[in-house]
Amino acid sequence: MSTRPEAVVDSAVDARAGRWAATGFAVLHVLLFVPVVLTFVLVTVSAVLVVVWLGVILLAGVLPAMRGLVGIHRWIASRLLGAPLPAPYRPLPGGLLRDLNTRATDPLTWREILWMLWAMTFGFAVSLLALVLLLGVVTWPIWWYGVGPLMRARAVVDRAILTIGRTERLEQRVQALTESRAVVVDHSAAELRRIERDLHDGPQARLAAVSLSLGLADDLFETDPDAARRLINEARTTSSSALGELRDVVRGIHPPVLADRGLGGAVAALAIDMPVPVDLDLELPERLPAPVESAVYFTVAESLANTAKHAGAGQVAIRLHHADGLLRGEVRDDGRGGANPRSGTGLQGIAARLAAFDGTMSVSSPVGGPTVVSWEVPCASSSPKTTPS
Repeated sequence: MSTRPEAVVDSAVDARAGRWAATGFAVLHVLLFVPVVLTFVLVTVSAVLVVVWLGVILLAGVLPAMRGLVGIHRWIASRLLGAPLPAPYRPLPGGLLRDLNTRATDPLTWREILWMLWAMTFGFAVSLLALVLLLGVVTWPIWWYGVGPLMRARAVVDRAILTIGRTERLEQRVQALTESRAVVVDHSAAELRRIERDLHDGPQARLAAVSLSLGLADDLFETDPDAARRLINEARTTSSSALGELRDVVRGIHPPVLADRGLGGAVAALAIDMPVPVDLDLELPERLPAPVESAVYFTVAESLANTAKHAGAGQVAIRLHHADGLLRGEVRDDGRGGANPRSGTGLQGIAARLAAFDGTMSVSSPVGGPTVVSWEVPCASSSPKTTPS
């Protein structure tokens, strides 16, 4: 069943705030005028005082408060326009100074400072005019017909300043894809080198030993049958070891349990091998796209491996939920914390795997715990094809 364009337009219009709601938002704008002015003054003074370190401390508190205040106005504008206004802030790396540097250099922070100048002057005048039109007996009819367009006009300016445009979003997307592609290419090359090294040092060496033992046994069959038999037994043992190492290499490329049982079953198998209790919360479709399943499987495996080696945890929880075309996952442990994803290659590697599918990963690990590795990957469910009997 298709949807008529007229119906889409009508629903968008209905989602916008009515005249009374628009007037209420105008009142809220006026009430927030003083906090906006104070925040602007504090940001300006803090920036000036950065040279004496006092400004650093002030900015560390003022910038988050500014984001919260601007977030209220961003919500008001979204209600007036009947559409969400995203806030594409740069992700915070963690740590007081690093977070402060990220906020200070974020282009959206500078947009918010520019927006406060607008909100303290023309924006405030627009909201105040909406209230004046309501209170005037002669201007009341103008308010009745004009408050909605007037407040939406202010919301359009708010949206233009507080969000990035389509061109900027595309530029950010291209930049992110370029960076993730470079990381994925490097990671893939490293994986190929690892596989080559594993095959050369393990199965290849053992198979060469098997060939040598069988050749010697062939030479000894006539003169020393017992020695030939011992060499054959050694070759059998060596071939079994080579087969096991080959299985380990294959499992590192694409685990058989993942192909047989899907992501949920493969994660459950990982949980069984953990030395501590694992709480599973899995809400998954029958199957997901195979590349996504593989990336998420290795994400869980790497997170559990880090927990077992470094966390000293007594309990682990794994959560995987798929809804609305988005797979959300989380591995949480109650260990000692203090994990740093930049200190090793494991978490960086799985972040690169997820980035290849437009996925994101974050790590929260304060000293003392808990450690939480969470991720989101856009993907649709994929059920295996069935053939009629």
